[in-house]
Amino acid sequence: MTLSSRLSTPLVKHQRFFLHLIAGISALVVGSTALAAPADAYPDRLIKLVVPFPAGGPTDIVARPLAHDLSAQLKQTVVIENKGGAGGAIAADSVAKSPADGYTLLVGTVGTQAINAALYKKLPYDPAVDFTPLGVVAAAPVAIVVNAKSPYQTLADLVAAAKKKPASISFGSAGNGTPGHLTGEMFSTAAGIKFAHIPYRGSAPAVTDLLGQQIEVMFDPVQSVLPHIQSGKLRVLAISGAQRSPVLPQVPTVAESGYKQFEAEAWWAIYAPANLPAAIASQLSKNIAEIVASASFRDRLTSLGVTPVSIPPGPYARFGRNELEKWGKAVHESGAQID
Repeated sequence: MTLSSRLSTPLVKHQRFFLHLIAGISALVVGSTALAAPADAYPDRLIKLVVPFPAGGPTDIVARPLAHDLSAQLKQTVVIENKGGAGGAIAADSVAKSPADGYTLLVGTVGTQAINAALYKKLPYDPAVDFTPLGVVAAAPVAIVVNAKSPYQTLADLVAAAKKKPASISFGSAGNGTPGHLTGEMFSTAAGIKFAHIPYRGSAPAVTDLLGQQIEVMFDPVQSVLPHIQSGKLRVLAISGAQRSPVLPQVPTVAESGYKQFEAEAWWAIYAPANLPAAIASQLSKNIAEIVASASFRDRLTSLGVTPVSIPPGPYARFGRNELEKWGKAVHESGAQID
């Protein structure tokens, strides 16, 4: 029997069928292994940490030491991308619409995750459903600051002047709906005064104008103005926290200055797009919690007036709901609205 005739027999035909079947199964196994590899090997390339405000502002100040430590934890490069505009909404929306693969993360703020939902009539993302929270990392009070050449020596001086000249004293913030803006609005309501609000595209340009005396007062998280307070270029009148800041122990709180129970704090948390694979979410949350608990991270932030705060994904659900309600009320009471 020739070779060709043997290959045409039923037995050989069955053998050929099973060989093809085995080859097909092997291909499927290899293919599925290849598909699983990116998650198993995470991270295998650069990670982008998106900061929704310009460089040098309070969010950027928190993000940079975190990115440094996260790079060391993951043994992979973590780069900062500053993307300002619309009170952080532009950056938050871009992350929400990014692939849920762990390679694009957001340094979310009280503004992007709690305030904007009430501030914008048509917010392009939903802070409650479009993200995977990975943990709150820090919080800081808002400082009320004026130029060192300002005639206002105390918070009482500022309030007295504002009552004499309603809506004539300019106050700057990092943008509409940012913690500085709303803290300023809440204080105006508590004090019975009215400022002329001037929003900027981030803290850094607002501070520049305050230093140049183009605006008279600013409400901003303490870490972005602290160097100018320490250099003597800015004067701090009060801070918005429940307690005095360790880096400014001589400065009274707003509550101590006569406005009892007044308290407002900015906070920062890390988010990925919604539906991040559970294994990657768990790994990142663990890494972030370890960083926040570390002495090096604490030392770098507390020296700037920022308090490391660890709220993991589980407790975050309740925290997030409470913050949406609290700041939503502040937005409505202030009358702030952006189309």
